[in-house]
Amino acid sequence: MGSSTRLRDLIRENRTLILDGGLGTELEARGAKLQGDPLWSARLLHTNPQALRDVHNSFLLAGADVISTATYQASIPGFIKHLSVSSDDARELLMSGVHVAKDAAKKFESGTRCALVAGSVGPYGAFLHDGSEYTGAYADKMSVEELKIWHRPQVECLSGAGADLIAFETIPSVKEAQAVVELLREFPDSEAWLSFSCKDARSISDGSPFAGAVQMACRSTQLLAVGVNCCAPAVVEPLLDSAHSLLPPGTGWVVYPNSSDGWDTQHGWLKSGRRSAWISELSRTWMKQGAALMGGCCCVDPTDIAELRRHLKGVGTPASSERR
Repeated sequence: MGSSTRLRDLIRENRTLILDGGLGTELEARGAKLQGDPLWSARLLHTNPQALRDVHNSFLLAGADVISTATYQASIPGFIKHLSVSSDDARELLMSGVHVAKDAAKKFESGTRCALVAGSVGPYGAFLHDGSEYTGAYADKMSVEELKIWHRPQVECLSGAGADLIAFETIPSVKEAQAVVELLREFPDSEAWLSFSCKDARSISDGSPFAGAVQMACRSTQLLAVGVNCCAPAVVEPLLDSAHSLLPPGTGWVVYPNSSDGWDTQHGWLKSGRRSAWISELSRTWMKQGAALMGGCCCVDPTDIAELRRHLKGVGTPASSERR
């Protein structure tokens, strides 16, 4: 896959690429009613794909080099259950997540800038819609093979639709990480990043040491990056430090924390009064630690991504012909 090959070359050159921010929370800020929706932002693939294009476009204008598809909480069974569509239509909807993002990215492609699209694959817990992507408790009741069976259609659709790489996001357990790494071998032309959800400064959400999870994941030569997302900014530095010696050559860290005061089951994400203070305080540290891909997760908006780009690159938001 040519685009991911270019991305790996950039990682080897120690160049940090900018990711987008929180797609779902930005949609909510613009009026979308996603709170409590079992499909989250993926519902808009069916009801309002233009709203997704607009948000993708905003993050690209802010300077994102990589945008993620609105498929984190998408699945064939989920679309069938919650949208009453056929299996074939559900597959088309999953693939449309890539098409919508590619439509936005094409406007920013030139000889010197290439906006990439990452096909977002959330954990099984995202489908359960019970917060278990932050505990991984379900993995105790499932085998690696069962988890591979669950994830296979999503990866198949996103890869088939032309995603530049796959983003396995918010993975809470070593078992599920093992499943997606093994599954990736079935798609030898695809490369990916894998980011964990973490419970503290040393452990992923199921309680396993982050270092051990990284070591297991990095057995895959198809992983461009491994790291953390949807976490508090303060835990990123010690997590990366705990596994700093385990990254093989050509693999970087991927880092995209939240900008909020946490999650409340009744009110959703609680907005932080400090906003994205981590951009100026911590992002350069993460870059020195080897962060090859850096952006934001929930409550990180295009303004924050523009600030991150200025802080790391020393330039304003890029024109369509500007790269890095």
